Order: sequence, then structure tokens, then C-alpha cells
Amino acid sequence: MSYLVLARKYRPRNFTEMVGQEHVVQALTNALTQQRLHHAYLFTGTRGVGKTTVSRILAKSLNCQGTDGQGGITATPCGVCQACTDIDSGRFVDYTELDAASNRGVDEVQSLLEQAVYKPVQGRFKVFMIDEVHMLTNTAFNAMLKTLEEPPEYLKFVLATTDPQKVPVTVLSRCLQFNLRPMAPETVLSHLTQVLAAENVAAEPQALRLLSRAARGSMRDALSLTDQAIAFGSGQLQEAAVRQMLGAVDRSYVFRLIEALARGDGKTVVETSDTLRLNGLSAASTLEEMSAVLQRMAVFQAVPQMAGAVDADDPEASETARLAALMPADETQLLYSLCLHGRGELGLAPDEYAALTMVLLRLLAFKPQSEPAEKKTLTRPEAASSGRVAAGSVGFQASPARPAAPVSAPMAPAVADPGAQPAALVAPAATAPVLSVQPSPSASAPSEDVPSDASEPPPWPGSDELDTVRTEAPTATVLPVRTTEDFDGNQAPVHAVLAQNAPEYVAIPVRELPEPGERLQPLPLSAPTPVSARYTPTDEGDIWHRTVQQLVVAETITALVRELALQSQLVARDGGHWLLRVERESLNQPLARERLRAALEAAGHANQISVEVGVVIDSPARRNAAAAAERQRVAEDIVMNDPYVQSLVRDYGAKIVPGSIKPA
Repeated sequence: MSYLVLARKYRPRNFTEMVGQEHVVQALTNALTQQRLHHAYLFTGTRGVGKTTVSRILAKSLNCQGTDGQGGITATPCGVCQACTDIDSGRFVDYTELDAASNRGVDEVQSLLEQAVYKPVQGRFKVFMIDEVHMLTNTAFNAMLKTLEEPPEYLKFVLATTDPQKVPVTVLSRCLQFNLRPMAPETVLSHLTQVLAAENVAAEPQALRLLSRAARGSMRDALSLTDQAIAFGSGQLQEAAVRQMLGAVDRSYVFRLIEALARGDGKTVVETSDTLRLNGLSAASTLEEMSAVLQRMAVFQAVPQMAGAVDADDPEASETARLAALMPADETQLLYSLCLHGRGELGLAPDEYAALTMVLLRLLAFKPQSEPAEKKTLTRPEAASSGRVAAGSVGFQASPARPAAPVSAPMAPAVADPGAQPAALVAPAATAPVLSVQPSPSASAPSEDVPSDASEPPPWPGSDELDTVRTEAPTATVLPVRTTEDFDGNQAPVHAVLAQNAPEYVAIPVRELPEPGERLQPLPLSAPTPVSARYTPTDEGDIWHRTVQQLVVAETITALVRELALQSQLVARDGGHWLLRVERESLNQPLARERLRAALEAAGHANQISVEVGVVIDSPARRNAAAAAERQRVAEDIVMNDPYVQSLVRDYGAKIVPGSIKPA
């Protein structure tokens, strides 16, 4: 008798034997018990989770005749009647399985649907099971839509697929859909233990855990790997043999790496990585195992109760709990993220073990120091104002306060002139309040109404110093506004100079702004000139710019050769030998240099060139960018100075969209 593999030998024969799919079993059991049967079912899920098995059990439940031949539709098929045994052996005439991966055309589907007009021969229902239904063509799907929507009362459709996104919605809407989930490693472990006990195969628990994780949620994969492990271990399942068969990394290496990273021991990290290289263990498998351990550590750190309730028979769980207490939670999250991203970097590095070492050392590079760095905090207004006075900004020493007197000096109205430069900060009018400066042992703080240095508007273009206008009121004095740039190291401190003749009352300096209707000039639209458009003119640069422009216009240089010429600077000329300089080594290619030399020689300029890498201050590209920026500025000036545009801005609040002005 030929050997029957475990995946087929232990295929569930009824709903009670199924594991890991309780939500599907419960729904189908209740539907069969209450006789609420749908005409089409769609089972989705990854490989090896039981889609075909559920289909066969459902077909047996619909056609079971019972041990006495008088049974009806049931959720617990007997498994001994003619219908049950024939379905298990694959020879039941009223149960048809169609593999859509190899029969995906409209002819195969049409041939199947032709059988729908005939009533069942042996059972109560005809059951059409189409596996991998997403592989059918659009024409085949369209051919079965009508029959799928209104089949005969004796016909049931069962569809199975691993990719439901590829199934048309017209088919999905006609089916009752069940999603079979991937099985947890604990569920797979429990089932493997039962199977091996029935087979009388000795197995180490740690070996079964390796197989459960390697199955990745598929029970069929787990049983197939178990078959392979039994053959590999000569009838026994030992951890070392299973690990060698799977090519898995021993988690002792993983625990050693994580502990070394937690303690900041770079030497152990590098030595362990070299050990993995010498043993030929996979770097990708190492990062995968580390990710699994770190995920479990993060759970223990977030829920300490789980760390205290680990299985004592699982040494890996105890070691994981110990490392969770050793490593901070933020480092665990960082290392987990680095391991996930590091798996994608292995293929980019010339050596996967070097990439593994870099991924591991990256945590040490970002590991916080033992003494945390000083944190920057916002200072209070009082401290900030005191700091400004000490630094040499606006500050003064006040005498004891006296009763405040209003400022009665007449003020000339401020008229906004777009072309005129704002001359001064003027004192407020007669109705404006006057600030009384209180005495202070140190430099007094400015009023809260005066904005701090961080919020002051920048000085207007062209004004080197903002002067003040003194009022003629005998009880108030306006001090010049001085900045830190107004004092050099040879002058006395501000408070020492001003304390000799301190004022009694100081008016708040303000800036008179024009009314909204008088603001004729909108804000500048063009951005600051980029660095690439700045250059320092040189004599050689003029010659090189004209030469390159001629070559570009004549189309004697193109692509990378043209880019080399535009981005380079002519440093020196020695007869027929020209020395060029570029900033990027990628432009300095031998083929590009030779083609540029040939173009220059053909134009009668140079028969030999050399290219060095360095700082470029004058290149044709920079000159062209500067010329383009100047054209943009001129175009914006023309638009903004147009009387019609200014009237729209003044009267209707119109705005010019930045970037919408383009030079002709």
C-alpha cells in the first residue's frame, strides 16, 4: 500500500474536525440545521486553510443519507453512507470540482453549465465546486452569471479563491462569502501535536514550534513540512534537525544580539554577526526572527501581566520576557522598525551580512546617551526681555515714576508714498497713551504691547537704521531705537550709557502704516534668487559661456555632454589645453569628456581638455539661471507697476497669484 501524506490522511471529514475556522463552521452548521441554504457560496483565504475541505464537507452535509439510508440534510454527515464515501474518494457523480486555473475559458464553463439542466443522479443536490475561480476569463464569468443568479433548486455553487479582489463584483453579489483566516501558530502547534501522537512519532516541543511558525498560517504547509522533517530526522523530530532543514536561525543568536544591543555592546554584536556568516545562516532569517522576538517584547512591555503569565515550558517566552525588562520600550520600537526596513536593504548591499551588521549597528548609533542632552524650553517674557537688554538690544534705566502727562505735541499725518522710503518710527498722537517706566534694580523690561525681537517685522529695504522723532512735550522723551549692530565691543554697555541721563517717561515707538486702500504695492511675488542662479563673473567665464552657447545652438553637444559643458567652469587656458571644473563627479565621465573635447576641437577652440572636481562659481548654467531670474523679476515689476493692476489691488482687494507671471 502506497504511503498517504499527512495533509491528505488527516484532512477533516466533518465540521467538528476542522480547526482554526470556527466562524465559518458555526455559520454553516446553523444554516444546515435551520435549512436556510444559499444557492452559491464563496470561500476565500490563503493556501492551505481549508477552502476545498469545507466545500467537500458541505457537499456531504447536503447529500448524506445516514447510516440507515433515511437521513436528510445534516450538519454532521455520517461519513459511512454511499454519498459520503464517494465524495471523500472523489467519485460522486453529482459533485463536480473544476480547476479554474487550467480550465479558465468560456468553453469549459459552458460545458459545466450544460450539466445544470439535469437533476441529480444519486444525491439530493448537484454541487459545482470551482477552485481558483479568480482565474476565469471575463467571458467565462459573464457566461455563468445568469445560472449563478437563478440556478435550479437542486443546484448549489461553491466557489473558492485566494484572490477575491480579482473576482467581478457581479459574481460577489450573487454569493454568500466566507473568509477563512490564516491559522495562529498556537493552533497549528496543537494540531501537529495530535497528528504526531496518532502517528507515534517522537517530537520535541521546540521543533514543533519551528514548524508552526514556518507554516505561516497554512495547515497544509505545516503538515507537509512535518512530513519532510520526519524523513529528514529518520522518524524523529528534533529541534536541531528541524532548524537545519528549515535554514532557520537559532534564536539563541537572536537573544544574544538583542541583549548586546540593549547593553550597548557593539563588540558582541559584530562578533555574533560574523558567527552567523561563518555558519552560513541567512541574514534575512535573522532579521525576521528578531522582528518576531521584538514584537513579543513590545507586547510584554505594554502589558506586563502577560510577561508574568508566560508558559514555563517555553524557554523562548521566558527569555523574551527577560529581554523586555532589560530594553526600554522606545528602543524596542526603534529596533523593530530598523529590522523591518533592514530586510528590504539586504538586496541593495553588496554583502547581505555587511548589511545585517549595519542594520544592527544603526541602533547603537541612535542609542541615547547616558546623560540626556539639555532640553530647549521657551523662556518667560520677563527672562527673554532681560536677556535682550543684556545682549545689547533696546534697553534703558528709568528713574522713579512720576504722574504721567499726556503728549500734546502736534503730529503731522503720515502719508503713504509707494516710492518714498519710510523715514522714521514716529511717536503716537496726542490721544495715544504714554508708557510710564517703573524703576527696577536691573534693566527694565519693555511693555507687553511692544513685540519681542522674534516677532518684530524686518526693516524695510534700504533702511540701515530706523530713526525716531522727538516730541516737544516737556514731560516725555523718545529715545533712539538702537540694535545690537549699533554697538561694537569698544563701547560701554547700553544701560551704563543711558543711566546717566535716564528719562522719566518714554513714549512707545510705533510705525505708522498706510490705510489698506493706500497700499498700492503688493508683496513681492518672486522667490529669493536660488543658489544655483548666483555666480561670480570671471573673464574665462565670459569666453566659456559664449563657446558653450554656440555649441548648444549648433546641437554639436547633447545629453550628458551638454550637461557637462553647462555645469562646468573654465578655470584656465594654456594654448590648446583647457582646464574645466565641475562640482559633481557623476558628470566627469570619460565618454562625455571625449565628446566635449571633439566638439571643441571641431569648433576650433581646444584640442585637449582636463576636468577636475571642485567648487564652481561661474558656469553657463548659473549664468542662464541668473538671466532667467532677472527676466522673471522684470516681468513681475512690469505687472505690479501697471496702473490698472494697482487700481484693482487698491479698489477691489485683488491679489496676484504667486507664480502666475511668466516672462515673454
